[in-house]
This record gives sequence, structure tokens and C-alpha cells, in this order.
Amino acid sequence: MATQKLYAGVKLREIRARLGLTQRGFADRLGVSLPYLNQMENNHRPVSAAVVLGLAQEFGLDVTELTVGESERLVTDMREALADPVFAAPTPPLADLRLTASNAPALARAFLNLHRAYRQTHERLASLDEALGRDDAALRPSPWEEVRDFFHYCDNYLDAVDRAAEHYAMPAGVRKDVLILGKERLASLDISLHFSDESALRRYDPATRRLTLSARAAGATQRFQLLHQIALLTQDDLMEATLDLARFATREARDIAKIGLANYSAGAALMPYGAFLQAARDTRHDLERLADLFGASVEQVAHRLSTLQRPGAKGIPFFFVRVDQAGTITKRHSATRLQFARFGGACPLWNVHRAFETPGQFLRQLAETPDGVRYLCLARDVSKPAGAFLAPVRRYAIGLGCEVRHAAALVYSDGLDLKGRFEPIGISCRICERAGCHQRSVPPLEGRLRVDANVRDVLPYLIGD
Repeated sequence: MATQKLYAGVKLREIRARLGLTQRGFADRLGVSLPYLNQMENNHRPVSAAVVLGLAQEFGLDVTELTVGESERLVTDMREALADPVFAAPTPPLADLRLTASNAPALARAFLNLHRAYRQTHERLASLDEALGRDDAALRPSPWEEVRDFFHYCDNYLDAVDRAAEHYAMPAGVRKDVLILGKERLASLDISLHFSDESALRRYDPATRRLTLSARAAGATQRFQLLHQIALLTQDDLMEATLDLARFATREARDIAKIGLANYSAGAALMPYGAFLQAARDTRHDLERLADLFGASVEQVAHRLSTLQRPGAKGIPFFFVRVDQAGTITKRHSATRLQFARFGGACPLWNVHRAFETPGQFLRQLAETPDGVRYLCLARDVSKPAGAFLAPVRRYAIGLGCEVRHAAALVYSDGLDLKGRFEPIGISCRICERAGCHQRSVPPLEGRLRVDANVRDVLPYLIGD
């Protein structure tokens, strides 16, 4: 398989600006000519291996910043948007999309916002929502989607929030029991802590300064909710400053994002960055061992692993996803080249869907995406009981994975033939080029269709010339 050339002009300019260097100074430090650097920064030439090596040796930079980031996410999102049947014209070549994402990311984001507005308008009209006659019918992004994209394009890592939570959980550099720390912090704030049999996981009354946690909830959930409330009470200025920078379009989006920031802070306090990263390496990323060590749930551990993207101290790049029983993605993040569909469900060939069939067990899968990248994928069901007979149980499945080149660092790779067969998976049927997939739901965006009324195979059409 041919190696894909690396075009990272925008990222090179960002690195140079961060270092405070002129083009001449940057070129000299990297050992290249000024015209050559200029060509790379404008994506007229790919970044050479010598420059990648120079960035690592001369500046101590994590060169994975050049390969995974906003550009690849924008390319994936644009391909999925262009799969909409509204775009009847031939799809732009993948090379053009990569150039747009690299050279004009603001234009790419504007296109995605326009397509999202179109989809919402179409859905309103299709459902007879009387949008045209309502006072609040102005087009605006869904608050939930806006917040999801905020975390998505932040690499799901918020440095200031993460470090503040780590400082709280590890005073003087020593990790302490967060339940004890939480109770001490509440006492210092003159807030009383109570446990109740009610269904609400957490309830705080500012008037009486009383925090109530559900006695039905698991210990990991109680600790997480305690830390969530402490973040709201003690990190409000930091979270508000972060929200100001995000510039959300609606108050609803800002409010949802604040909950997300408090959740992030709670996870970072429960599993402090440095201690958790070291434990992950020591246990070879054994989710159950990590859950036991940090008093967290398996889902919380899996999500935390996907956030270990601190510059200079990055963990293995993981993707993390949670789906419901209908296959709808309810949480998604990827620090890898694998990106998830923005609309609709995940690929049905992915093992995350089979997790519901084997409750309490980890499923392993060696998978290959259409771009030729190979992954080790884990999947497991997670049930969230309400703590009472006949109370509804929420059931999800979580997926976690990394590129197979990191597999040796995971205990889950033991006994697998990493050079054997890899199952073909995709992202979305509309942007998956696989011609012989027996689970395909709709034709791919790219590729001609051939229909023969006298032949019926797995699919009612053939793909290809």
C-alpha cells in the first residue's frame, strides 16, 4: 500500500507562530531552504521526513500533531456531507477536499454549517413543524450538535480544565481519595452531603446548601457526581472563560457545554492525568484493573483513555464511542484517523453492535477501514440500572480502539494474530467504497452503479465500471 503524503501547511504555520520564529529562522533551525519551507507551509509540497525529524529533535515536538487533527476530521465530515443526495454534481476528488481542509479550514467549517442548516430546515418542513409560522424559527445549529463539535475539534482535551482537576485531586503531587477530598471541600464551603433513595443521581439546593446523591447509584457514579458538583461550585470562573472562547450560538448550547465541562473536570479529577497515564501503561490499558484502581466505571475509564492528548505527554491515540440498541451514536471521539459518522449509525460490521449479545464480556476485533488503516477494537455492553424492581434499564455498548501498531501496549492483544485476517469495516455506507459489502444499506457516493434486472445478488445492484 502506498504511503500517503503528508500535507500540513496550516499546522506548520501554527507551530512556527507558537515558537515566535520568522520563516527564515524556522527554516534555518530545520535545516531547509526558505523557498522549500514556504512551499510546505502553503501545501505546495508535502512535509519531508527530514522536517518531521527536525521538529522532533530541534523543538521536541510531538509529531503526531501533524498527522491527526482538525484537517482529517474536516475531510471526513465534508465527505459525509457531500454524500447527501442534494449534491447531484460529481463529488470533488478526495485530494481537493484535503487541500480545502488544509488551506481553507474556515471555508470548510462554513460549508459544514451551511449543510447542517439545510438538513435542519428540511427536517422541519418534512415533519410539518410549522416552522415558517413560529417566532423562534430562525435557523441555528442544534445545541447538542454544536457542543459535540466543540469537544470534537478540541481533540476532547481541555488543558486548563484538566490541569485544574489534576491539581485538586493530587495536592502536593500525591493522589488522595476523591470521596474524602470531596467531603472536605463541601465542608469548607459549608455544604452538607446527604444520600437519598430518590431516582435523581444528584440534586443540589443553593438555598439550603444541601447536596443529595442517590443511594441507589454505584460507587463510581456517586464519586463522579460529587466531583461534578464540586467543579460547578469551585471552577465556575475557569469554565465560564472557556465558554466565552467557544462563542456558542445559543444559550442552550452554552448551558449544555457547561455540563460537559463539569463532566470533563469530574473525570479528570477521578482519574488525574499523570497518575492515570502511568497506571494505564503499567496495566497495559486493562480497563477493569484501571476501574478498580481509580474507583471508576469501565465506561469512565474508556472515555478517559480517549482524552490523554496533553502536549508532550500523550497517551496512545484511542477512539471511543457509545451506541444505543438502535445503533445511534450517543458519544463519540477519536484521537485516531478513524472518524465517526455525523449522521446516522455506525458501521453494522463493527463489533460494538454485537456487544449487546454478550453482556459483561469484552469483544475483540481486528478491523481495517477502507483507507487501509488497521485497528484493534474492543466492545462491551454497559447497563445502567435504575436501582429498583421494574425500573427501566438503560443499555448501551461502548467501543474503544487504537491503530494496530499500538496493540502490543494493550493486554487485549494477547493471543491475537496481528498479522492475520482483519475484518473490513467502514464509517458510513454513503462514503464507504467497499463494493462487496453484504450489509450495505445505501449505494456509495463514489462509483457507478450497474443494475441488471435478470440478476439478483446480495445487493440489487453492482458497484463499479
